[in-house]
Amino acid sequence: MDTSRQKQVTARVILGGLLLLATVLGLLLGPTHLSLGEIVRALLGQAEGPTHAIVWSLRVPRVLLGALVGAALAVSGASLQGLFRNPLADPALIGVSSGSAVGAVVAIVIGSNLLWPAWLEAWLLPLAALIGGLAVTWLIYRLARGSVESRILTILLVGLALNALAAALVGLMLYLASDAQLRRYNFWTLGSLEASTWDRCLVLTLIVVPGLVLMPRLARSLNALLLGEAAAYHLGVSVERVRRFVIFGCAWMVAGAVAASGMIAFIGLVVPHMVRLLMGPDHRQLLPWSAVGGAGVLVLADVVARMVDPPRVLPIGLLTALVGAPFFLWLVWRDQRWREGQA
Repeated sequence: MDTSRQKQVTARVILGGLLLLATVLGLLLGPTHLSLGEIVRALLGQAEGPTHAIVWSLRVPRVLLGALVGAALAVSGASLQGLFRNPLADPALIGVSSGSAVGAVVAIVIGSNLLWPAWLEAWLLPLAALIGGLAVTWLIYRLARGSVESRILTILLVGLALNALAAALVGLMLYLASDAQLRRYNFWTLGSLEASTWDRCLVLTLIVVPGLVLMPRLARSLNALLLGEAAAYHLGVSVERVRRFVIFGCAWMVAGAVAASGMIAFIGLVVPHMVRLLMGPDHRQLLPWSAVGGAGVLVLADVVARMVDPPRVLPIGLLTALVGAPFFLWLVWRDQRWREGQA
């Protein structure tokens, strides 16, 4: 077995082991102590009463929701970094995060003052966040018209302007908000898996899984785009079609993830870099294993968030930012050292 093949096998073992470890800990640890045997019996349908309810109503949906959100954010980050040929690209560049924030704050400040059917009230904030994220991405794409050569740069500039506008709208809404609405919005921005239910898992599965299945089919096109748009075009890649599919596919997945869990930072930025270090830049490997890595990292982060200060739960977005920011700085420092060595 050559060195490259051996490296990929090792990376797959590490990432698969991370997801397996995170899943086991996510089912095992919590405010109520359950042994591994009780967890296994509950999963096999051989437990009744509180044990069955804790495992099937609380912990399994929480692990599943965390895995879906982590996979969606990581695959989107890897795809956008390939499309923009920029290692700093993440879903915020195409306006998903800021659009979802606008939708959420409007739902909290204005929507909570209106009367809604009972079935809709619980879904109001997630729906508003989903619609807001998709709407801002669509607006960025439509406004970024220009020559093919300048399209990526135009998208980045329009995204920058609309992100600033969205921040201003959020600020205006917060100025009008009550203290209770301010607390609710601030908690949402910190990210959490506390609202995990089977209904929410089902909806997020319908949103995320098609993207996770279809996005790796563009791996060869994203590999070609690493050579530049002109080179990719001459290799037979339909650049505009790939660009449209990646941008709206990522917006769809990330908006769904943000709607389900709130704002969770750095997963889409850091996990693809982590997987790229282990497996190299080939998107045929990078995209599917970013999904595994993102799912494992987020489920593990949720376990840590639950164990830091029980029975309270640390907001998971706060934890990923505390760990992800220093890790990202280390990546930048490492890249700078490598460039200095090449000079």
